[in-house]
Amino acid sequence: MQNKINNVVIVGGGTAGWMTANLLARVLGKSINVTLLESEDIPTVGVGEATIPPIMQFNQAIGVNELDFMQASKATIKLGIQFENWLKPNHHYMHAFGSIGKNFPFCDFNHFWLKQQNKNDQVDNLTYWDFSLNYQAAKHNKFQKLKHLPNTNLPGIAYAYHFDAGLYAKFLTEHGKQQGVKHVIGTVKQVNQNHETGFIEGLLLDNDTQLSGDLFIDCTGMHALLIEKTLSTGYDDWSHWLPCDRAMAVPSENAETVVPYTRSIAHHVGWQWQIPLQHRTGNGLVYSSKHMSDEEAKQTLLGNLPGKPLNDPRIIKFRTGRRRKIWNKNVISIGLSSGFLEPLESTNIHLVQSVATRLLKFFPHNGISQTLVDEFNRLCKTEVEGIRDFIILHYKLNARTDSPFWRLCQQMDVPDTLKTKIELFKQTGKVHCEPNDLFTEIAWQQVMLGQGVTPADIHPLVDGLSDEQIKDMMESLRTLVDKTVENMPTHQDFLSSLT
Repeated sequence: MQNKINNVVIVGGGTAGWMTANLLARVLGKSINVTLLESEDIPTVGVGEATIPPIMQFNQAIGVNELDFMQASKATIKLGIQFENWLKPNHHYMHAFGSIGKNFPFCDFNHFWLKQQNKNDQVDNLTYWDFSLNYQAAKHNKFQKLKHLPNTNLPGIAYAYHFDAGLYAKFLTEHGKQQGVKHVIGTVKQVNQNHETGFIEGLLLDNDTQLSGDLFIDCTGMHALLIEKTLSTGYDDWSHWLPCDRAMAVPSENAETVVPYTRSIAHHVGWQWQIPLQHRTGNGLVYSSKHMSDEEAKQTLLGNLPGKPLNDPRIIKFRTGRRRKIWNKNVISIGLSSGFLEPLESTNIHLVQSVATRLLKFFPHNGISQTLVDEFNRLCKTEVEGIRDFIILHYKLNARTDSPFWRLCQQMDVPDTLKTKIELFKQTGKVHCEPNDLFTEIAWQQVMLGQGVTPADIHPLVDGLSDEQIKDMMESLRTLVDKTVENMPTHQDFLSSLT
């Protein structure tokens, strides 16, 4: 146990620091003091520009107006991620947000679609994504806020954002100060620990001032100043499953059309992201330094930009994995200090949000209990391992033959949790997700179908409907989606309406 928590010190700014500061100040600002220490000498990584739908709930929770946020961060709409060349060259599919088809109580929609596929009737040969409102809107560069499909109770559009991470952090800085966050500029010169417990008691700054606190949040990125350099927490390395260890990033001019989705383009080693913003496109190449030199990576990236580069490419080195404890003593690591997952499914900003939200739920106002810390760490571990498996899935199920890198990914052993999910889907068409899993059954179905897995069986409930009934249902759903998309304004029209 430790004394009552009155003063929370966040070390490090950027997206992670300021998201955490805003949430704590907004919800607990009347009972705790929140201080954020930021150094002008230490740059943030600043390339996390794509998000997933829960970011909307986060912005609402901290009292951010969507229009103000989108204008300030040059945001665009994201309806999903298009995966190009991942199964094989010239093949693509999308992990679209939101629902697909129609929900049934005991059987997912994909089983009805699979039955139609098994008939080999060319007239009915519709893809799974023909029934995704998000995918069809993305494909036609359309967007409109819709809670439900017109005149139905079927879910409408689910969306997230692309935004400039540096501008978002600046926006959150001002918003956080208005919420009561104390902003301190300085660099940590020395970390002072209690000699008996090892708990951090205060920080000595470069101007020789002391910053004391009861609970410290490490948002120092890959420096991991408190959680690792001070507390030696340890790190679980996942590079045997995710062999990429570098990213090269560069902004470019936009293509003619600003599309409402992220592109993930596989190359002969690794993959490239393209994230369109209002004022530029974020680009990067994620690759393995064992299979590709930095110079080759640079040529690959610069040779595949949608427009003229706006800067020189910069390299970000990383080691995929997680901190063994997210919470150790009186330090909680949030953001890249807690580990690194490559941005294939845009989860890094979400993990900041998720861990900060979990801290609120587990906030130790009367002192730090080891039981509470252990449960917090268990939940963080379960969450990030589920995300890890989903990312590995894309690599494992590739059918490329053009390089040793992709063959290595095909042949690698994968975690038992992932092995079970793949086998279950192959045999039965079923996916089981736990209630707190980030990625839903529909997300897993899209990636496994997109990566070439065809289930051997379907749910028996499907046989309760005649072929004609299933065909009628499919046609009415497809017509509903198509007509809805046809009546939507373009993504560009939506962006123009923000000004």
